[in-house]
Amino acid sequence: MDECIHGFERELCDICAPRKREPQVDADGQVKTLPTKRRAASRKPESLRSTPALARDSAASAVAAQSAMTPVPEFAQQRVYHWTHVSNLPAILESGELTAGAAPVLDVSSEATRALRASVTAASGAPVADHVPFSLSPHASAWDTLRTGAEGYEWSDAARTAKATDFVMLVVPVSALGEEFVITEGDAAVQGVRAAAGLDDASRMVRRFSLADPDLLEPEVLVPTRVAFDAVTLVGVPNDKVRDAVKSLIADAGGHAPRVAVYPPWFRPSPVEQA
Repeated sequence: MDECIHGFERELCDICAPRKREPQVDADGQVKTLPTKRRAASRKPESLRSTPALARDSAASAVAAQSAMTPVPEFAQQRVYHWTHVSNLPAILESGELTAGAAPVLDVSSEATRALRASVTAASGAPVADHVPFSLSPHASAWDTLRTGAEGYEWSDAARTAKATDFVMLVVPVSALGEEFVITEGDAAVQGVRAAAGLDDASRMVRRFSLADPDLLEPEVLVPTRVAFDAVTLVGVPNDKVRDAVKSLIADAGGHAPRVAVYPPWFRPSPVEQA
C-alpha cells in the first residue's frame, strides 16, 4: 500500500493528495469561481418556490449539462468518516461495533437534536436515529462546527466544553457499508432534504451534490442499526498522546486492529476566507 509521509494511504491525505474541486456553473451555464467559506452545520435547503420559473429552469438545465460532462465519482472506492470522543471508544471496542442509539459516555448532541432525529424518517423507512451517521469528508460542516465551539441548539453543553483533540476519526470504506445505507444532501433530520438509498443511487446523487458542494462538506451517510468495528480501516487521531492511548485500548480489546495515524489537520477548525 502506497503511504505518504504522514502515515496515510496517499489518496487519503489532504496534503499529499488534495481533493480536486469541480467547476461550478451559474444560471447561464458559465463556469464561475467562488470563495471558500465554512458552511453551517445545519442548513435547510432553499425553497425553489422563491425562484422565478424561467431562472429555475435555466439553472436546472445548466446543472444537468454540467452533470453530464462530469465523470461519475468512484463512490464505491471512497471512504466515510465517523468522529467520536475518545471516551466512547472503549464501549465500541467492547461491543465490536458502532451501534445506532448507543448511550455514549460523552454525548455531543442536545436532547432536542436526539428527539428530532428520532422523529424524522430516513429514505430507508426507519427513523434517522436508528442509523449510524458518517460524513463524506473529515472536514464536514457539522464536525467543523463542533471543533470550533459547538454553537447552536444542536449541541450539548458537554460538546461546547470538549476539546477537538479529545476526539478520534473512524474511517470506513464505502464498500464495507452494504447496500442499505442512505445518503442525504445535508442534515438528515431536515424534512425534505434530498436523499438516495443504496450504492447505485448514492453514486449518482453524490455527483450532483458535488456540483454545488465540491468538497462534500454537507452530505450525511446513514447506515442502519450498526457498523462492525472490523470495517474500520483507519483511526485518525490528533497527536501522539492520543495515538498511544488508542493503540493501547485496541491492543487490550484484542481482535481487529486498524491502523492508527496522527493527522492534526482533521482536528483543527477550518479558517474562514473572506469574500
